[in-house]
Amino acid sequence: MSIRIKMLLSFTGMLVISLLFILLTASLYTIAATGDLQSFRDIYKVHYQINPLTEQGESIFQELKYLAKNDPDELQNKELLREYDMKLRAEKSGLYVRRESSQIFESLTFNQPELKQALPPYDLSNNQIRSTFNISERFYAYAKFDFQYSDGDRGSVFVIRERSPFAELTRKLLPVMSLLLIGVLIIANLLLYRWITRSFIKPLNQLRNSAEQIKAGNLSFKLELSSNDEVGQLNDAFESMRKQLHQSNELRRQDEENRKELISNISHDLRTPITNIKGYIEGIRDGVANTPEKMETYVNIIHSKAVSMDKLVDELFLYSKLDLNQEPFLFKAVDMVDFLEDSIDELRYDLEDKGVSFEWDNQTSGSLIASVDLDKLKRTVVNIVDNALKYMSNEPRRFSITLLADSEWITMAFKDNGRGISEEALPHIFDRFYRAEQSRNSSTGGSGLGLAIARQIIDEHGGFIHATSELGAGTTIYIKLKRLTNEEANISNDENSNY
Repeated sequence: MSIRIKMLLSFTGMLVISLLFILLTASLYTIAATGDLQSFRDIYKVHYQINPLTEQGESIFQELKYLAKNDPDELQNKELLREYDMKLRAEKSGLYVRRESSQIFESLTFNQPELKQALPPYDLSNNQIRSTFNISERFYAYAKFDFQYSDGDRGSVFVIRERSPFAELTRKLLPVMSLLLIGVLIIANLLLYRWITRSFIKPLNQLRNSAEQIKAGNLSFKLELSSNDEVGQLNDAFESMRKQLHQSNELRRQDEENRKELISNISHDLRTPITNIKGYIEGIRDGVANTPEKMETYVNIIHSKAVSMDKLVDELFLYSKLDLNQEPFLFKAVDMVDFLEDSIDELRYDLEDKGVSFEWDNQTSGSLIASVDLDKLKRTVVNIVDNALKYMSNEPRRFSITLLADSEWITMAFKDNGRGISEEALPHIFDRFYRAEQSRNSSTGGSGLGLAIARQIIDEHGGFIHATSELGAGTTIYIKLKRLTNEEANISNDENSNY
């Protein structure tokens, strides 16, 4: 449930409860004052003072009270009493006059045989002139005045009005019910406040605390709020932001470590040939190379070291451009069988000169088309072969290239019988500047960038490169490229020709 709906329900509930409380309270006061629920429409005209009579009935009672004080014997005049009774009937009330020795007058309105026994005793002090009484299930309210006739007999005049029993009950329970309703209103407010606090304020406080932790640099915590409303969505977005910041910090830390490692490796790989070049040049200057043969040897070594440095700088420059996506790729549809055969023709003589027996195993039939950048892919093959030659120490030395294919992928396998790679080192051979030879001995040559460049080139082709190895048995590097259908190959060639 959304916060908007919660707030709407909360305030709607408060409004409804408040309105019901006001209406119920007004109804109770009206019923208590008038004894008639229909008088609710005249609520603003009702006197809230408990009064058994209507305004006109009260006026008649005051006239009768005046006669009782000043001319009590007139209250034995039945004609006069009938006139007053007729007036009281219009107010749904009746008149009753008694005397100690006899009943003087009883209104026909009552028709209640037990009325005489239900009336209160004489009280000439008139301490309570308004009250109620019950006869069976009927309820009456009255105003009365006790007096003495001229002959000394006690008398009473009553103006009686039949009322609903509920009016008396309401008058008695009104304070308790009012307090109860106020209590219900307070409890409802507290419950609604608790609901809003638990579902809205508390989660926001947790988010605020989380923001303070992020501000302090702590990103290792986790937000755990289970809610489907806007707060839950905010929590999800906040948690996603925290994860991205954490990952960004980790990547930045890793990049910083890689940068330091890169500088260290470059410094090491450049310092060694520079030191050698300086040493041989100083030997020439000092006259150590005092024969043409020594001079030629020194110059050849200097040239070899300079070529090694140039190759390192070239590979570093290429790797940087690939890493920054600044090296352009020119893809076109190429038959991989023809590509490998051309590459093998270029590599075969170099391998044979170094005493390496070579084997070419094409396990496919027909043409195998892939979209490749010829120069970059050839660079990859050369890097793999050069890397194999550096660590090929077992005799006789062998190297093979195998071509396989299925309906979707073309696989090239480059296998040597070198020393192999340990299980711990194998996952890292495609990392930049990584060497299984941790001492970075220059006797093996290389920059440590060859396989890293190969991986970046294959990634740009949308392919995969991985290796398997066994210590003492050799290493196999696999390259998988997406195979094109003849139709896709034609489309690729058309696009390249248009370009």
